[in-house]
Amino acid sequence: MIENDSPAVQVAARRPGYLADLAEGVDRFFEPRRASCPWCGSAALRTRLRTTDLLQHKPGRFVLDGCRDCGHTFQNPRLTPAGLEFYYRDCYDGLGEKSMSGMFEGNRAGYRSRAELVRGFGEPGEWLDVGMGHGHFCREAGDLLLGTKFDGLDLSDGVEVAQRKGWVRTAHRGSFVDLAGELGGRYDVVSMYHYLEHTPDPKRELTAARTALRPGGLLAIELPDPECRWAKVLGRWWLPWLQPQHLNLIPIGNLRTELAARGFTVIAEQRGEPHAAIDVLAASVMAVNALTIGGEDLAWRPAPPGRPRRILRKAAFVACVPVFVLAALLDRLSAPFGRKRGWSNAYRVVARRDDDTGG
Repeated sequence: MIENDSPAVQVAARRPGYLADLAEGVDRFFEPRRASCPWCGSAALRTRLRTTDLLQHKPGRFVLDGCRDCGHTFQNPRLTPAGLEFYYRDCYDGLGEKSMSGMFEGNRAGYRSRAELVRGFGEPGEWLDVGMGHGHFCREAGDLLLGTKFDGLDLSDGVEVAQRKGWVRTAHRGSFVDLAGELGGRYDVVSMYHYLEHTPDPKRELTAARTALRPGGLLAIELPDPECRWAKVLGRWWLPWLQPQHLNLIPIGNLRTELAARGFTVIAEQRGEPHAAIDVLAASVMAVNALTIGGEDLAWRPAPPGRPRRILRKAAFVACVPVFVLAALLDRLSAPFGRKRGWSNAYRVVARRDDDTGG
């Protein structure tokens, strides 16, 4: 007997909503295409990537354009708020929550590394983690920084779940840009770990961070590095492209310049330490997944996959286990080399809010 909270029941409950959305087509989920770079305004654009949704396989095609002048990479045309809701649905929460939570749980060393970088400038009293997801970073950092009080902010209900678990003191649910005024001057640290790339206007988010910080407070940022060489080698299979969720991929030089313009001084950078050695393995898994679409959790499909398709999918993954092992080995062997020579897939920046001028 199928339990009421079983995955099959959850999928069936979501299917009518998805089918109603798809009946109207996905073109309505996109804004008009831009003719200029949203970062610097240049019209010197080039298409850097064309791809599809490689995680949930929802219908739609996505384009990332790059600016020849400043190097900024952005989704073009960009998703509307309704489009973001459609493609985010069941990715981090809902049907996708279990798998994403497992991935977040596996990054404990990365969370401690983030906290240790900030701790090098003194142990903060009040810390706001923006785009905190399910709160795994706050839980881990709280064990390291015992005198720090962590608050979380996110659009999803994950922030409220984290509060109930005791991982954060206060849960702020909503848009950071909208809530920043209420949080003005409250925090010693604001962190944005793999957050800015999800936002439609990262510059406004930086301004919001300045508002929420006390003078002398620290802004800690971690982002995918669009200058990583794996991005060219793997093409659309490079995981940090993460279409359609990632709207803006910001080169570190652009971030430095924008932080200075908003009254911040960069006091630390890490180009190699944030690297997650998963590029080849993630590409391999996504490729096999794309070739064997038919997972039972794809609620947007008109009907669940038949038994032959399910068997074929499982057999393909079993047959590819040696490929996955080799890919993981390549990631591990190349990580020490890559972290020193531009192959790191992420970077970190810590910047200090200078004073009360500017912004």
